[in-house]
This record gives sequence, C-alpha cells and structure tokens, in this order.
Amino acid sequence: MHGPRISTCTRRGLAAVVAAGSLLTVLTSATPASAETASSPSGGSQVVCTSKKPGLAPALSRDLAGALTGRKGASALAVYDRTTRTTCEFKAGAHFDSASVVKVTVLGALLRQAEEAHRTLTPHEVDLTTDMITKSDNDATTALWHRVRPAGVQHFLSLAAMRDTVPGKDGAWGLTQITAHDQLTLMRLLTTDTPVLTEHSRGYALDLMHRVVPEQRWGAPAGAPAGAAVHVKNGWLPREKGGWRVNSVGAFTGNSHDYGMAVLSTGSHTMDYGVDTVENAARIVHRDLAR
Repeated sequence: MHGPRISTCTRRGLAAVVAAGSLLTVLTSATPASAETASSPSGGSQVVCTSKKPGLAPALSRDLAGALTGRKGASALAVYDRTTRTTCEFKAGAHFDSASVVKVTVLGALLRQAEEAHRTLTPHEVDLTTDMITKSDNDATTALWHRVRPAGVQHFLSLAAMRDTVPGKDGAWGLTQITAHDQLTLMRLLTTDTPVLTEHSRGYALDLMHRVVPEQRWGAPAGAPAGAAVHVKNGWLPREKGGWRVNSVGAFTGNSHDYGMAVLSTGSHTMDYGVDTVENAARIVHRDLAR
C-alpha cells in the first residue's frame, strides 16, 4: 500500500477528459423522462428509486428499505438497470472505507495509463492484475499502487467522474474513501462505450471480475439470474473501531441483462453479518428486476 504520480495529459488526453466528463455526467445523473419515482424510509434516510417500468420503483424502494431497516451498522447502495431505465440510491454519497473493492479502480488507473502510453500491459502486469482481481491479492495490489501512483489513481478518478472518491493516504489503498454512487459510476463505465477506457480495456477488466475465485463470489451476485454473466469484486476489512467493513460491487450482463449495483457496509460485528447485509439487498435487486 503506497503512493505515486502520472504523466501529464497530451492534447488528446485533455480532450478525452472533457469528453469523458460530459458523457459520464449524462450516464450518472440523467433521470428518464416520464420515469416513476418512489421513496421509502430506512435508518433515518430514504431509499429513492426511479424507473420507466410501471410499479418497479415503488416495489424496489419498499423492498430494499425492508431489507436494510434494522441492520446494525451503516450501509449504502446504488443500483442501475439500463433495460428498465431504473436507478436506486440509499445514502449513496456517504463515505466508506473501500477495503478491496478499490482494486477495480487501481486496475482502471493502470489500464488508462497504458492506453495513454500507447502500450499493452506487460506480462508481469497481467500476472499482478489477475491476482489482484481474481484472488484479491494484497501484495499484487500494493505493487500496482506503487506503479500507478496516487496521482495516476486521481487522474483516472477525474476522467471517470468519480468525484467523491479519495485515495488512501501513505499507501493505505484499503482506506480509500468511496461512495456507492462513485462505485456504481465505475460499474457503468466498464459496461458502456466511453472514451475513458477502450473496449479492449473494459473487456479485460470485466473478464477478470468474471473469473473471481468461487470462495469470493458472495455479495452482489447473491440471487443473480442464472443466465447473467456475473462480474464482481468484494472487499472486507476488520478494524479496531467500527467493526467490519464489507462491500460488494457487481455488473450483470448478457441474455438481456444490463445492470449493476454497489452495496457498502460498515460497523458489522462479524464479517458474516456484513455479508448478510449486502446479500439481503442484492437478492432484492435481482428478484425485483426479474419480475
């Protein structure tokens, strides 16, 4: 876990920044015309959903609020579904320790750097990224964090319009401050045409997330439809204060599926309790979108 820098943008890079910012503003903030909006209270906040599919927004907001209400600790989520033009948010702007979900961001930053240098990943970088995502290897992540450097991570965050994410200080990548909104922005970026990453780079990232080892495929995939291609990255981190941080991000594609989610949690007394919190919400999302 340590820190770095990045090369300055060329004119092409600056143009990409502008284009990426414009595109991702549309991707992350647009509300469908004539969409139905519904909200349900949970934990002093609201689960707010919008959808073009009649009845889906109130069902999702109600069911997600029911799944989250009464859970110990704090949680947040963000959901999109392109097919029904649905979005849901619950405390999506609140900051959480990233734990290992930040590894997808590190991968994105490395891929962007390689693109700007007009090169492919080296064999060693392929090995490191594979271990970092599929096995959640911390040593591989630390090596890549050094290689990309904090400035490189920040450069990618700016291009991706992940404006509220704050890289961990002094190499502590697992303490990067993330929001559900920004993590969902990243899932959107990986599953749509964007100037931030080429189709090849996005496909590479999604393939690694699809090949996560079986024992780490909990969280967002819980209850996923059998026909969907699952792309997931989880994070789990115990701390002396605030209990377990348990997070999960996922994108679900193929066979008419095109949606994603980010579910973050903190303050769980055990890892299993945090996993249950995340999976309770994930199952609701998969079930209600399939109706």
